[in-house]
Amino acid sequence: MENEEITGPSLTTKICDVLVIGGGPAGSTVSALLVERGYQVTVLEKVHHPRFHIGESLLPANLPLLQELGVAEEVKQIGMEKWGAEFNSPYHTEKPQNFAFADAWDKTMPMAYQVRRSDFDEILIRNAERKGAKVIEGCRAKAVDFLPDNAGVRILAEYEDGRQENLQARFLVDASGRDTFLGNLFKQKRRNPKHNSSALYAHFQGARRLEGKEEGHISFFWFEHGWFWFIPLADGTTSVGSVVWPYYLKSRTKSVEEFFMDTIALCPDLAARLVNAKRTSSVNATGNYSYVCEQTHGSNYLLLGDAFAFYDPVFSSGVMLAMQSAFIGAKTIDTCLREPQKATKALRRFDQQVRHGGKVFSWYIYRITQPTMIDLFMRSGNIFRAREAVISVLAGDIFKKTPIKPSLAAFKSIYYLASLRHATRSWSAWKQRKENIRVE
Repeated sequence: MENEEITGPSLTTKICDVLVIGGGPAGSTVSALLVERGYQVTVLEKVHHPRFHIGESLLPANLPLLQELGVAEEVKQIGMEKWGAEFNSPYHTEKPQNFAFADAWDKTMPMAYQVRRSDFDEILIRNAERKGAKVIEGCRAKAVDFLPDNAGVRILAEYEDGRQENLQARFLVDASGRDTFLGNLFKQKRRNPKHNSSALYAHFQGARRLEGKEEGHISFFWFEHGWFWFIPLADGTTSVGSVVWPYYLKSRTKSVEEFFMDTIALCPDLAARLVNAKRTSSVNATGNYSYVCEQTHGSNYLLLGDAFAFYDPVFSSGVMLAMQSAFIGAKTIDTCLREPQKATKALRRFDQQVRHGGKVFSWYIYRITQPTMIDLFMRSGNIFRAREAVISVLAGDIFKKTPIKPSLAAFKSIYYLASLRHATRSWSAWKQRKENIRVE
């Protein structure tokens, strides 16, 4: 369809094939893929790139997607090589445990990158723009009408200066991230009943990192109120964040900056790495951010990435799941528009695949602070190749045909048996977790 304009007595209406709300990793990726398939795509991004965003750690499973998009070399130029992850526990005398992605089941994805998201996201959105997507920054979706007889959608868009216009499309993609445009519109966004957490985070210069090939590792630190991330970036900046139970964040009685530094002091191993570091950004606080929407799609719309659900940043899965949902989504939209008789089956398949990612990661997310899980990560063996399979999950290798299911089942069995072996401790920990995730 050629771009068209319809001028009425009130607002101009611009026509395209696919309208994408949001220019983050999901929106930029699906836009680039759809213009390559010959569609006219318009992207609405409420702010201007580059813009700050947290979530700087990619997974090895991101790299094939970046290669297919044609931006792998650009990302390499801004990235810090990430060959694995380090886990630190105050409850164990063992040294920190290092998990190398090269030890995963599939040995072809041994590394990823740590990236400053403002740079990474701009690479993706400019790639979509170069390929032919019309990117409108400083413009947000305000309202949507679904036209009769499944004839498409009409979005009311508003620019920063207050101007408004209508955009009409055959298909709508909600890639609005935590704004969850359609989830809020349909009143389908729900707090995740199985998880609830909050976060504090900032950037530092001068933090002490690991050495050699492990310098780019993401480091994970458990502490009494949750866990910390430590993500080294290529320019010397280190992203540090704490993911805590909501009750702890609500206990704050001082400035968020002081509270964050007091929280870091509760984790001596992390604090030691920041002794000579200087905070170079403001401290951000995000409360109660775990949620899921009831639906992933309708007959002429999809929800991608965080617009559908967000669980927890613990395994750095957010960007990978967003981009993967965009690849699945582009194929689904193409089928719906070219072969409408196959749309129902394609949408059902989209729903299954998008939910699959959250389902795999959430099992570990819900248990990551449980004593038995901490034991397994700090004293991991490779019986039934379980360690390799878990590293495959950490690498994001959950959408291919890598045969890890039996070994993951073995790992889960080991977890449940170990929990039963320490039944009193496990029961006490689960009771405490139930109290920790309560919504007040």
